[in-house]
Amino acid sequence: MDLSTTYLGLKLKNPIVPSAGPLSRTIDSMKRLEDAGASAIVMYSLFEEQIAHEASELHHYLSYGTESFAEALTYFPDLEQYNLEPDEYVELLHQAKESLEIPVIGSLNGISVGGWISYAKKIEEAGANAIELNIYYIPTDPMLASTDVEDRYLEVLHAVKRTVTIPVAVKLSPFFSSMAHMAQRLDHAGANALVLFNRFYQPDIELESMEVKPNVLLSNPQSLRLPLRWIAILYGKIKASLAASSGIHTAEDAIKILMAGADTAMVCSTLLKNGHERITEILTGIERWMMEHEYVSIQQMKGCMSQKSIADPSAFERANYMKALNSYK
Repeated sequence: MDLSTTYLGLKLKNPIVPSAGPLSRTIDSMKRLEDAGASAIVMYSLFEEQIAHEASELHHYLSYGTESFAEALTYFPDLEQYNLEPDEYVELLHQAKESLEIPVIGSLNGISVGGWISYAKKIEEAGANAIELNIYYIPTDPMLASTDVEDRYLEVLHAVKRTVTIPVAVKLSPFFSSMAHMAQRLDHAGANALVLFNRFYQPDIELESMEVKPNVLLSNPQSLRLPLRWIAILYGKIKASLAASSGIHTAEDAIKILMAGADTAMVCSTLLKNGHERITEILTGIERWMMEHEYVSIQQMKGCMSQKSIADPSAFERANYMKALNSYK
């Protein structure tokens, strides 16, 4: 049974990769993920705010209304609250590379083009096998056009690609007027992979204190539907690797996303809920399912349920919306 896959040009022993999150904050935890079967690890994000907290450009973009970032420390940034640890992050990544046998992917989270991007080179020098750009921006200025927002993503990607030689993945939101076109633009701009999608931790209102509060809700299996649809649509249309993030909790979830066309299934919430050993359970479930259905490799499975492979491609488009509503009694 061959569970191997290729992501970002890296040969991985299986498709299960822990995504950026708190389980990568210590070497011991990362070793436990490796022992459980993780084929690679995306380290927790190093935020632009932690690096360039005094930059005027950053202040400009924060004032545009960036209410939240995936894995954010706060919703309305008070920069004095940040634990500024960019050098410690780079050192931890270096230690991870020394301690682990699987690939380690650094994660940078930001939106402006500034000095923080220099840390991409430091992450590369620390030994990272690749970098994931975790980009999320809420434009609240009504004078800012959608094309300007898209161009900002591309500017960040170009700046990082000019800085490093290792592969670069872009983790992005689904909230573009033309998701497929944006994916193609990033692909043409040199993104080695697209991670679909960033999860948004929206603020809530505390009625008693009359304050806006952060409220982190872990994903559930229903969250899978959005990346499932877009990976199925994009498979075969772009050169970049495709990774699914959000809603992968079980072996069945991972199998679905691989059949849609993903190269890797990234997990986080299920590990926080069930522990590091959840990876072992997912891998065992994948092997069992493949054996029962006579699949001998992940490669044989990948993309078999993508839009270009199924008999009715409209199932991933508007026809699916109509059928879903008409089917509900």
